[in-house]
Amino acid sequence: MSQSTAHKTAAPVAAARAGDISQESDLPGLAVFDFDGTLARGDSLLPFLARVAGGDTLRRHLAGSVAGAASRRFPVRPLAGRHLPGRETLVKGGDASDADDDFKTAFKRRLLRRCLAGVPLERAREAAAEMGAWVRWHTPLRDTLMRHADQGHRILVATGALTLYMPVLLADLPVHDLLGTEMAVGEDGLLTGEMVAGNCVRAEKARRLALWMEETGPYGRRWGYGNQPSDLPFLALMDEATVVPTAH
Repeated sequence: MSQSTAHKTAAPVAAARAGDISQESDLPGLAVFDFDGTLARGDSLLPFLARVAGGDTLRRHLAGSVAGAASRRFPVRPLAGRHLPGRETLVKGGDASDADDDFKTAFKRRLLRRCLAGVPLERAREAAAEMGAWVRWHTPLRDTLMRHADQGHRILVATGALTLYMPVLLADLPVHDLLGTEMAVGEDGLLTGEMVAGNCVRAEKARRLALWMEETGPYGRRWGYGNQPSDLPFLALMDEATVVPTAH
């Protein structure tokens, strides 16, 4: 990256008051916000999937996805200095495509496949349009975002939520850019149920953010707002990192 990484701090959300936001460079400032549990209360994925698949169907898919994630493939590790033959273990129901996923991502991957594979893109967009009625803003963070915008800082939302519906939820906020989890669409206009480039969370979110800052920067001071532990990797890239108690 073209910018040096300054000393990071982690402070409660109460520290992000208007008087604390100042610009120390002629370069533009950057403010990066997580969405679920940070800018908004709760998690947005299940409400969206319920609108696409229906509540009863979603509940069945939740149970199946938990079981599938728990039985995913794991690579064999050397034992007592010996390389074991076989190269991998497979529990019934395991899927080689999510061998390297943590449990949460394996669960999410399977749930998205079950709920979205074969769904017309237009149907997903209709469900996305209904999401405006769901959102409950975490007022302190929304106010902080608005103060950054008032000072001319570039606003980026970096989230594991789906880009299918996030533009609807952010439509009334002065957000310049969005990094999120993108879903693949086939040539027939149907969702495949697969994430295009993986789950935009934790280390992957930090990786994408670092690349994005290289491509769009340089920036002066950089502020980050997210919850722990999932957002700590991207917050480590910021000059000022505010750890927000997860808003439910």
